Amino acid sequence: MLEALLRRLRRDPDPIDPLLWRDACAGLPWLRGLGQEADAVLAALAARFLTQKTITALGGLELGAREQVQLAALCCLPLLRFGAEGLHGWSQLLVYPDAFRVDRSHVDAAGVMHEWEDELIGEAWDAGPLILSWADIQAEIAEPDAGYCVVVHEMAHKIDLLDGVLDGTPPLPRAWQREWARDFQQAYDALVRDVDAGRRTLVDEYAAEAPEEFFAVCTEYHFSDPATLRRAMPKVAAHLARFYTP
Repeated sequence: MLEALLRRLRRDPDPIDPLLWRDACAGLPWLRGLGQEADAVLAALAARFLTQKTITALGGLELGAREQVQLAALCCLPLLRFGAEGLHGWSQLLVYPDAFRVDRSHVDAAGVMHEWEDELIGEAWDAGPLILSWADIQAEIAEPDAGYCVVVHEMAHKIDLLDGVLDGTPPLPRAWQREWARDFQQAYDALVRDVDAGRRTLVDEYAAEAPEEFFAVCTEYHFSDPATLRRAMPKVAAHLARFYTP
């Protein structure tokens, strides 16, 4: 009892059962190349995630211990180098069975209110929850090299928000931040030109929506199709390898 109390006081989470961890990770293709040290770091981060975050299944979805560990592992995958500080600022992970609908509104320059409904597979709120579609996570697990991974996409937004601005540049040392901003802006501008001209792009066109989406989409490619990212945007790929690789 004393050891458990001291652990709680130090906020050192109980480790995930090794058998449960191995079983959960075996179902996640993006984790199979991790070395022993990186796997241990990820397990510790995932244990902290499960302690700090409330995972809520919605719409009749049921998530057992294995599925919750899988979610924690995927959320922590982009934090292998950045560390546990990447978990700050939010406390809830909401998981829908499938794509979910969100009401949107916008007042245009003429003062007219426009309202519509978006269907999403993931969303990250500033100082709010991270929201995911379980069906889309499963579809991406079945095709892990296709350039998609909604969990790391939304975690990229959470990391991006840590400095208070959603702009496609996460917290970085000043010199690296300048290099990052220059190289990402050049690659983003080139992608936007290609999309506007109707040219086929190697990276999904959604990356041209905004700088923050560019960062998140490129993060997906870093984990699920790094060869395509290196071919399309070598400087961006190099920055992400430096940022995400422990």
